[in-house]
Amino acid sequence: MSTPNPAHIRPFKGVSPTLEEGAYVDPAAVVIGDVVLGKDTSIWPLVVIRGDVNKVRIGNRSNIQDGSVIHESRPRPTNPEGYPVIIGEDVTVGHKVMLHGCKIGNRVLVGMGAIVLDGVVIEDDVIVGAGALVTPGKTLESGYLYTGSPARQARPIRDGEMEHFVQTAQNYVVLKEEYIAEG
Repeated sequence: MSTPNPAHIRPFKGVSPTLEEGAYVDPAAVVIGDVVLGKDTSIWPLVVIRGDVNKVRIGNRSNIQDGSVIHESRPRPTNPEGYPVIIGEDVTVGHKVMLHGCKIGNRVLVGMGAIVLDGVVIEDDVIVGAGALVTPGKTLESGYLYTGSPARQARPIRDGEMEHFVQTAQNYVVLKEEYIAEG
């Protein structure tokens, strides 16, 4: 485990991001504050992850793709814990996704341009379709594709799609290794 100090990975209020072994943050991304990136996690160009009013935890082999924004929600009298962002293992977050104060299980695909808001819980093995809006407090049940604005259960996940989650995450582990090798 290391606590890096390049300009794009920086502390806030004395708390620095932590990168587990093999985690990669592209130099064009910004990671601030109370953020922990699991083993072999990859953060791609123009991603912003702010752990400034709560915490962000991203599990092993998960990838956050270009232009995505991750921010948590601060504690309030009506919600003393606030809403941290917790992302499980083998999660793929597509390009230009907004995640705010939500919890995402393992083996989840969040499609490009999706928005996931405060208090949302996405269980394991879920696909959130491109452009979906997941409204505050909603729970997305394991084993389904959710689409639309607001997001609704569209269909069960098909045979072979579950294996695709892990394969996609593994592809990003390989890709980040190639980026690291390039220097």
